[in-house]
Amino acid sequence: MAEQAEQLDFIWEGTDKNKKKSGGEISAKSEAIAKTELRRQGYRVTKFKKKPKPLFKARVQAITPGDIAIFARQLATMLSAGVPLVQSFDIVGRGHENLSMRDLLLGIKADIEGGDTLSEALGKRPIYFDELFCNLVNAGEHAGILETLLGKIATYKEKTESMKKKIKKALTYPISVVVVAFVVTTILLIFVVPVFEDLFKSFGADLPAFTRMVIDMSEWMQEWWWIVIGIVVGAVYTFGYFKKRSKPFNHFLDKTLLKIPVVGLILNKSAIARFARTLSTMSAAGVPLVDALESVAGACGNIIYAEAVLKMREEVATGQRLQFAMSQANLFPHMVQQMVAIGEESGSMDAMLAKVADFYEEEVDNLVDNLSSLMEPIIMVILGILVGGLIVAMYLPIFKMGAAVG
Repeated sequence: MAEQAEQLDFIWEGTDKNKKKSGGEISAKSEAIAKTELRRQGYRVTKFKKKPKPLFKARVQAITPGDIAIFARQLATMLSAGVPLVQSFDIVGRGHENLSMRDLLLGIKADIEGGDTLSEALGKRPIYFDELFCNLVNAGEHAGILETLLGKIATYKEKTESMKKKIKKALTYPISVVVVAFVVTTILLIFVVPVFEDLFKSFGADLPAFTRMVIDMSEWMQEWWWIVIGIVVGAVYTFGYFKKRSKPFNHFLDKTLLKIPVVGLILNKSAIARFARTLSTMSAAGVPLVDALESVAGACGNIIYAEAVLKMREEVATGQRLQFAMSQANLFPHMVQQMVAIGEESGSMDAMLAKVADFYEEEVDNLVDNLSSLMEPIIMVILGILVGGLIVAMYLPIFKMGAAVG
């Protein structure tokens, strides 16, 4: 894909067709294009210069999936209000606070002005607009219901992003327990225990076994702390490396996560919710079931479910009903299969799947809240055991001496 030419900002002054003074800012790929556009709009330009760059360059912001969801909603609203497509992009783009998003939208606008359809312009930017997004826009353009499908895309994006945030929240708590426990224990072993060790040496008495074990751990940490840091850094790097490059590792990871108590239940229900939400959106757009299932597989967020959906696609392509193919996958609850069967028989697949998605999204929401409530006391218990154990180990010799003196 060729790089998009950078949009330049210009400041101009002039008069309109009625000799009335006017002026403002305009963005274009070159000065000549900008002046041509102003003449086309009926302005006679008297002053024209490039807009000076600010002294302190604005911080470049990343474009998030949330930005794309908001854009879809804004564009759907503009088109529903009767605003032309190019003008809609101009309004939404120039009003965006995220400069990266502004450049992206104005670049799409330039492509549309150059003769591309909206789906073609979006397809040139696969980093931000996936195949599902482009396919739905293309279906909307051909059916003449672009604003309707953009609204459905916006709803789909908003729902899926909300689901992702909930999953991240659910996984953050267990990880935070491990990290906090590790950091607190390390600090105590390296900085606190040595103070007590010096005190105990002055006593000259034998130390209890538990205290001796903690002191030995402290001495080891003081001498070999760099090994611990190396192991942690190496483990994080290795995990990230294989997560990005190894399909077998991702398969093992996703399969393992699905079996973890509570967390696995959340991931299972979220995968079903994504499956239902994506297939509902594509069915409402009139996308054939076999074609839709290919996009649905990539939207499930879990390799196990993605492989199952692709296998279901093969069975549907040979003439099998979707409900039967789902029953063979052994991943979808009976209720989901029955809703799909009703949708197939009544011709209301999109509505039935939307109800399934709503139900499982609410289930995930409740499970995440319950997990959060459950993890808070667990964190306190784990930290209490670690910190309390170390404190008891340090005070045991003092208690022992006190008992001897008494």
